Amino acid sequence: MLDVETIETFYGKSQALFGVSLHIGEGEVVTLLGRNGMGKSTTVRSIMGLTPICSGRIVFGGSAIDRLPSHAIARMGIGLVPEGRQIFPNLTVYENMVATAANRLGTTPAYTLDVVLSIFPRLANRLKHYGNQLSGGEQQMLAVARALMTNPKLLILDEATEGLAPLIRREIWRALVLLKNNGHAILVIDKNLDALLQLADRHCIMENGRVVWRGSSAELAGNEALKARYLGV
Repeated sequence: MLDVETIETFYGKSQALFGVSLHIGEGEVVTLLGRNGMGKSTTVRSIMGLTPICSGRIVFGGSAIDRLPSHAIARMGIGLVPEGRQIFPNLTVYENMVATAANRLGTTPAYTLDVVLSIFPRLANRLKHYGNQLSGGEQQMLAVARALMTNPKLLILDEATEGLAPLIRREIWRALVLLKNNGHAILVIDKNLDALLQLADRHCIMENGRVVWRGSSAELAGNEALKARYLGV
């Protein structure tokens, strides 16, 4: 579904990514792991066309997307839950959810408003509240819900549960497990390794703008030295 092939990305004259490659197949859940500042969010921004790559190739659904604008990439079927949520504070929950809602790819069954609210029932009671009236956890749920309303083929979450209360984190992870069980492809960044090991099929660890390790949940769970070297605080 998604092939990122040896991409390099710069911020001005400063190089942030060095030959990063990753692959996500149909229905797979893949993680990007690593300490802060290692290039995970830049990889997501490069995939979405927010920070254009300087070399390499990004292919989604068989088509190159690395020269497309962000809105065109989104319309091809990639839904982004960005770091920091970035919901519209002056729109209601309902308006946030329907503002960009679409099913351009004819997804069946579609993520309609009722379906998405069944995944996040907490939002059903907040439909008339404005974005800036929600808690941080509710805003994160809304960010995921808004992305699902575009009926994406691939869902990308940058810092899925960072800074959220344990109860809200559990609701987010429950929703992601449900999406996986429905065959949804997901790329997720988060620091909750225990939850990621239960959710994901494969993992990519990044350090200093490079992918330094790839493997399965079983391989990562049993490698304490690897976790201490690249993921420990």
